[in-house]
Amino acid sequence: MRLAREGHIINKPVDILKNPLTLEFLGLKPDVAYSETKFENAIISKMQHFLLELGKGFLFEARQKRFTFDEDDFFVDLVFYNRLLQCYVLIDLKVGKLTHQDLGQMQMYVNYYDRYVKRDFEKPTVGILLCKEKKDALVELTLPKNSNIYAQQYALYLPDKKLLQNKLQEWLEEQEE
Repeated sequence: MRLAREGHIINKPVDILKNPLTLEFLGLKPDVAYSETKFENAIISKMQHFLLELGKGFLFEARQKRFTFDEDDFFVDLVFYNRLLQCYVLIDLKVGKLTHQDLGQMQMYVNYYDRYVKRDFEKPTVGILLCKEKKDALVELTLPKNSNIYAQQYALYLPDKKLLQNKLQEWLEEQEE
């Protein structure tokens, strides 16, 4: 209801994220196995749609962005810049269940960007793990409370109409209480 009255207001990184993202336009079948590479290729080929689904202010910078640290190479799946927040947004794609190792890896990517890439006038880097399945308890336990890392679920297709109607009814009942 607030969104209907005020519009989409962006004050902090969590305000730019949809949950879940609906990636129907990628054309991936939910019942067929696909790799992170195929997932990434689908996103790149439909970049305009993906940017619109992400939200406001996103600019695409790179895919498989390599950086070298301590003589090891690391690759960030997708690198964006958000002009409204004035910060880098790193996205790592996961086609399965999110793990604590995934969160730790993203923390390292964010730390690297904050220390070696970001300029003084820019805000802290945001990390997004775009995953098929996540457990909020795992995310809360693994990341510090003030972390700029978010695990966001994606869905390849919107749920059926009946499920959406049930969710809306549940929400309306909660609002009445």
